[in-house]
Amino acid sequence: MKIYTGRGDEGLTDLRDQSRVSKTNVRIEAYGVVDEANSLIGRARPTGYDDLDGWLEGVQNHLHIIQAEFAMPEADEPAIGEEHVDQVESWIDTADEELEPLEEFILPGGGDSGATLHHARAVTRRAERRAVELGNNEPINGEALTYLNRLSDALFTFGRLVNARDDVPESSPSY
Repeated sequence: MKIYTGRGDEGLTDLRDQSRVSKTNVRIEAYGVVDEANSLIGRARPTGYDDLDGWLEGVQNHLHIIQAEFAMPEADEPAIGEEHVDQVESWIDTADEELEPLEEFILPGGGDSGATLHHARAVTRRAERRAVELGNNEPINGEALTYLNRLSDALFTFGRLVNARDDVPESSPSY
């Protein structure tokens, strides 16, 4: 398979059904930002913690499903479902059990993996906003929106978890 085709040289790209749309299309922007979040999560791995790395690999696979959904307006498969949201919530709950209770806002940052996960959270929030915009224009799977919303919470928690395990202290903003 050739990596380059030249088909996008004039600002158009193919959806999964082979229809051509502008690279500025809201659909392309939505799955492009999901891809960006996925890449940042890949940048955070390996964290050095098998459980967290397994969760992040699961998230990356889920994000590929969302990208596929957003790239194909009429497809039924693959699809993010309630079970994917439940899985992320379970990972959040497990991680949260290990953390000190959060009593105030914290500044995003920490060690390399922790800071990257905080960055991925911010990009996931942007992906969610783009997905909402897409959903305002075309029908999309509502579970994908729920997943992105929950994922940003998960990435925040995972960033805190890896920082805690690495003994990197959290700092709060000073107002």
